Amino acid sequence: MADKLARIFGTEEDKVNCPFYFKIGACRHGDACTRLHNKPILSQTVMFFHLYDNPPSAVAFSDGMEVQENALEEAVNHFEEFYEDVFLQFIQYGEVEEIHVCDNIGDHIIGNTYVKFHSEAEAKMCLEDLNGKYYSGRLIYGEYCPVTDFREAKCRQFKEGNCDRGGYCNFMHLKYVSKPFRKAIFKYMYKAYPQYVERRKKEEEEKEAEVGYPSRENREPRHDPVHGFKEEAEPPQREQTSEERRAMIASWNQEGDV
Repeated sequence: MADKLARIFGTEEDKVNCPFYFKIGACRHGDACTRLHNKPILSQTVMFFHLYDNPPSAVAFSDGMEVQENALEEAVNHFEEFYEDVFLQFIQYGEVEEIHVCDNIGDHIIGNTYVKFHSEAEAKMCLEDLNGKYYSGRLIYGEYCPVTDFREAKCRQFKEGNCDRGGYCNFMHLKYVSKPFRKAIFKYMYKAYPQYVERRKKEEEEKEAEVGYPSRENREPRHDPVHGFKEEAEPPQREQTSEERRAMIASWNQEGDV
């Protein structure tokens, strides 16, 4: 059984399938890789190549160089503006479960942006509509990604703040998103698109009826799509105090659980 799973899923011992492509949806060898990149024909996750244009200060910081605090603050603002832009675009296609942006600076992964939708159909609409368009003067190109669970894709050493490979690590170093901002923007999605809330409620009720007790999702909801909303749906604000900014910058290279 273990050998069969290795052949299918591309583990480290698999000499046929590329483990890096399976784990992160990208490989530094590209088409020249000696192992197979089994690209899915459908997936909940879409990866857009190099969609985020990392400012020079962020690239330098990722490479372990000293960067002035004001430059880092500008980099944080630059990223949050991008995150909000793409989030508001993605939620037009369906319910977004996760968005991740790579902070790595290797040629094959820099700026790669992953969006995981609630369903494959929503991911399909997103990919088909956005491919070939432009964002901030950059051509948008994406493909279905095999990664739906990002735990194995993230660099554990980066999460602990001590990755000795730095920005050229082949596992994901994910851009930091503050928890208050992430929470606010997801709440905005559920307020602006109440059908996503209703669908989740219906799915939870169906699971409860099937198993005879409250589902895990109902007992431990991943998002709180109702509580705390304002009367009107408004995009979340990113303004933060200097103290909060400094705390965010201090966490930039340590926060791995986004």
